[in-house]
Amino acid sequence: MSPPVTSLIPHRPPFLFVDEIVSETSDSLIAKRTWRAEEDFYKGHYPNAPITPGVLLCEAVFQTGALFMARQAEASGAAPGAGVPLLSKISDVRFRAPIYPGDTIVIEVKKKEVIAGFTMMSGSVKKADGTRVLSVDFTVAWKSPEGQQVQQAQP
Repeated sequence: MSPPVTSLIPHRPPFLFVDEIVSETSDSLIAKRTWRAEEDFYKGHYPNAPITPGVLLCEAVFQTGALFMARQAEASGAAPGAGVPLLSKISDVRFRAPIYPGDTIVIEVKKKEVIAGFTMMSGSVKKADGTRVLSVDFTVAWKSPEGQQVQQAQP
């Protein structure tokens, strides 16, 4: 069984867009997310005709990439929480189908190459029925949170 998503990446609700890891290999990770009708952004995007914002679908892919990198770091012996994912490049985003409240998506990221501490990946989102939703290429660096203001977690 995979570890909880929140044990691997710093994202938390209301800005956590991955529910669980489905499977992983040394070069890829697949996760799932169900979009809930009560999520606040649906009130304004769009009233009476809610649709999931494309930028949040992209963020779900980027968070899945962060999960992949956290699992890679864990496998190499890094301590949990020893780094944070920093997005450094986004390219070739293609949207193919909308996602509505209640839809479940399958998110897949694949490592393409690693150069000088930057991991290049491709990501895709599909509906549970296999319908293609989006594809995107992106680059992430895994960095120590030095210089970053760290706040105490609220109880």
